[in-house]
Amino acid sequence: MTEAQYLSGRLLLAMPGMFDPRFDHSVIAMCMHDENGAFGVGVGHVRENIRFHKLLRELDIDPGVAPDCDVHHGGPVEPGRGFVLHSTDWGGQGTVEIDGLCGLSASLDILRAIAEGRGPRHWLIALGYAGWGAGQLDEEMRHHGWFAAEPHSEILFGTSWEDRWTGTWKAEGIDPALLASETGHA
Repeated sequence: MTEAQYLSGRLLLAMPGMFDPRFDHSVIAMCMHDENGAFGVGVGHVRENIRFHKLLRELDIDPGVAPDCDVHHGGPVEPGRGFVLHSTDWGGQGTVEIDGLCGLSASLDILRAIAEGRGPRHWLIALGYAGWGAGQLDEEMRHHGWFAAEPHSEILFGTSWEDRWTGTWKAEGIDPALLASETGHA
């Protein structure tokens, strides 16, 4: 596989009628994809019964000036592990830049920075992640599972979670209603 085929930095969209109902209408920010596997954070669904302030309090962090926002369902793997996708105007311990899309941080320092008003300008938080073993995502891509969209960081940070799936399809020049009717799925 050539490097051009790897999907790091892209937004992965679940195809209508996808084989796995857990990922229906999913949008996944692809953080890493190489010959060893893939790792992404879901940004198209939110967790019920938990908001950002509650999460901060559970971690003994005063919410301070942080807005009380939704916490995304990052994926089914390690559902208690937190990740912050954010603009690249902030960097801290362990921050990784995802080419063309965003920064990724998983340490408490970013949560403290957000609460104190010194964090990144744009951010969202997720619990859990989506992971694939070596060759697994490549196989799913061949079997009508996923569509790899361009990075579209403006959609990631400027569109509500409810509209990210549709908005990303439209940014790719595809009407998702027509796509669904062609595949026979809503």
